[in-house]
Amino acid sequence: MDWIKKDNYGWIDMLRVVAIFAVVWSHVCDDFIAEFSADRHSFLTGVFLESIGRPCVTLLVMVSGWLLLPVRGEYSVGGYYRKRIGRILWPLAFWSIVLPLVSYAYYVHVNPDTRNPFVDVTGYTPQTLIAKLYTWVFNFNVDTIPLWYLYMLIGLYLALPVVNGWLRTATRRDVRTVLILWSVSLLFPYLRLLAPLTGFASCSGPDNNIWGLCDWNIFHSLYYLSGFMGYMLLAYYLKTWPPRWSWNKTLAVAIPMYLAGYCGTSFGYIWVNSMYPGQYQYLEITWLMCGLNVALQTVGVFLVFMKLNVKSRPWLSRMAAMMFGIYLCHFPVVQMTYDLYDIRTLDPALRIVLMAVTTFVLSYAVTRLLWAIPFTRRFVK
Repeated sequence: MDWIKKDNYGWIDMLRVVAIFAVVWSHVCDDFIAEFSADRHSFLTGVFLESIGRPCVTLLVMVSGWLLLPVRGEYSVGGYYRKRIGRILWPLAFWSIVLPLVSYAYYVHVNPDTRNPFVDVTGYTPQTLIAKLYTWVFNFNVDTIPLWYLYMLIGLYLALPVVNGWLRTATRRDVRTVLILWSVSLLFPYLRLLAPLTGFASCSGPDNNIWGLCDWNIFHSLYYLSGFMGYMLLAYYLKTWPPRWSWNKTLAVAIPMYLAGYCGTSFGYIWVNSMYPGQYQYLEITWLMCGLNVALQTVGVFLVFMKLNVKSRPWLSRMAAMMFGIYLCHFPVVQMTYDLYDIRTLDPALRIVLMAVTTFVLSYAVTRLLWAIPFTRRFVK
């Protein structure tokens, strides 16, 4: 990690803080989006506000790509896996156990009468709790939703040595070609949504199975050039061949990209909800991290932060170091602050702001506490 410390960019630290706050912001908005038709005003407020921070995770992936590619030093593949993935397994195991325990204690003993539409308190029983404490090895659960990122990150780390071998000899044109194909893959979710509307009928499985998808094959044509690795490659490309643009040109490119993506994210979600109410396999399509609209938002924000002249400061670096811990522990705090500010005379937008700020501060305090103890530091670092 020494080379990362030497290249400790201030704007990277700032972007980490902004991205993690956007994660908290998005999960706060989810509680209001869950109202759907029961409270249309809360639903629309949640959609439009959450769409602002939708590129939160993809920005984190681009930060990882900026810092980790190309892989520095001489590592065996096995050594690299032990170094990188070993650091994730401890937090994954710890929070997969702690978060369900915290949620169970809160909804069973503290506030079983919550009015949070995102929460089903009937699901908190001793039997479901016990199951959650060991089935995390298969996947996250309703109490550990943010941990999906760690499972995904493990996959990226498994692939990085392979990608790095190619980058050693890849030219700028080679990387650009792959990024163009990755950009095409960003259209895949929308094509799946639109295919049935054209009269397409799949011979196997749902009618939105396209490009080779079927009951016995989940690997479509661009599967191997799609996904979050594209964001890492894009960050590597921008780092290796950065655009030499003025502020005016940067903003002229970045702002329209972000606004176009935002419109697709927000209005797209509302449209899909009107077309397929209650059908969750469709509702997330315009919010998928590897969809074109979220990618446009991500690149727009990243280009602006690259242009910022932010000096590396010790306080900013220390704060950025806490962000991983905030990501890991914030989710139950979000649900608690929903109850804290469950004042129906307050406008949903104000409640969202209060919840997000309170959750961020409290999660920061928890992370600092765990960081101060040598034994628990591994769970937030």
